[in-house]
Amino acid sequence: MKPTQKSIDKLSYNIIGAAIEVHKHLGPGLLESVYHKCLAIELENREIKFTSELAIPLNYKGHLIDTLLRFDFLIENQIVVEIKSVSEILPIHQAQLINYINLLKAPKGILINFNVVNIFHHGQKTFINKYYELLDFG
Repeated sequence: MKPTQKSIDKLSYNIIGAAIEVHKHLGPGLLESVYHKCLAIELENREIKFTSELAIPLNYKGHLIDTLLRFDFLIENQIVVEIKSVSEILPIHQAQLINYINLLKAPKGILINFNVVNIFHHGQKTFINKYYELLDFG
């Protein structure tokens, strides 16, 4: 089935729900790696398909460049999820995610910061790009 804006938005809702569930059990203040492992378990429990921590290919003028760029999660080949556990989200964190969704040609990205009191209100930010805008609404 071809993805639509509506199907991607529904998947986003489920991903954020999984992050909220992890946060509800662990709270803020742990290392990013702990949240990463627990979010992977929660995504598996919800039967959401993902790949994790793979290198992002970078093509420069026909040359494949070996980079150290690695995304946290690529969900169902449609949404890049970057997780943080920081005191505040900085512009560099947002730029990183925007670059990842563009390089992977993913229509949407979600930045989740687990070091907050409430993920829904203060710990998540969503980004879309031209690939999202080209999709049918659904």
